[in-house]
Amino acid sequence: MMRCLIIDDEPLALELLEDNISQVANLQLTGSCRNAAQAMQIMQQQPIDLIFCDIQMPGINGLQLVKSLTQKPLVIFVTAYQEFALDGFELDVVDYLLKPVAFERFLKACNKASNLFELNKKQADEPVVKNRNHLFVYADYNLIKISHADITHIEGLKDYVKLYLINQPKPILSRMTIKALEEQLPSEQFYRVHKSYIVNLEHVVSIRKGRIKIGNAEVPFSDNYKEAISRMTGKLH
Repeated sequence: MMRCLIIDDEPLALELLEDNISQVANLQLTGSCRNAAQAMQIMQQQPIDLIFCDIQMPGINGLQLVKSLTQKPLVIFVTAYQEFALDGFELDVVDYLLKPVAFERFLKACNKASNLFELNKKQADEPVVKNRNHLFVYADYNLIKISHADITHIEGLKDYVKLYLINQPKPILSRMTIKALEEQLPSEQFYRVHKSYIVNLEHVVSIRKGRIKIGNAEVPFSDNYKEAISRMTGKLH
């Protein structure tokens, strides 16, 4: 069961979401609230796996709320405003639903959240082994052994990762989160330089103007990961 929370300042929207949630077998409604302050109080008191959140609310809006969370649950935005969709997906939310939401569309979003929830649970239960020079990932229905030295960089795509390897034109696509993969890699060799990218220091050629050159490829780095750049280069950035 996923413990979920609704955040919306419109009473009718709360009622509709409560009714929809009651029809989904693996959802357990923990609470409904009218603003971000109430939501933060509830999340401090008990674990929440999934939130259904409006964006335009008085005080702290939905985007600001999600950005402020250090322990972020899965998030589905439910809003009447299409123009915030890009901002929403940049926060790695599960889905972005536009009001009025048909139940079939709501159920599709819940199924996406459920699949990601189970994947995260499975990855959390797997032991992390770092004292090796390789790792195993699932790809194309096989368990593939990959040497750390062969990985140039890694790109995260929500609940998938692309592993780019030397002398291999196509990356390996595996279903796991970039955070789970990061935990399996040696931190003195692999550096998270962006929410969507990890680089292998052994293959870094140069760093300039927010870009890192790796062989013939370039990846961005984010200001949020300046500390990682400093550790990687041994210089203050």
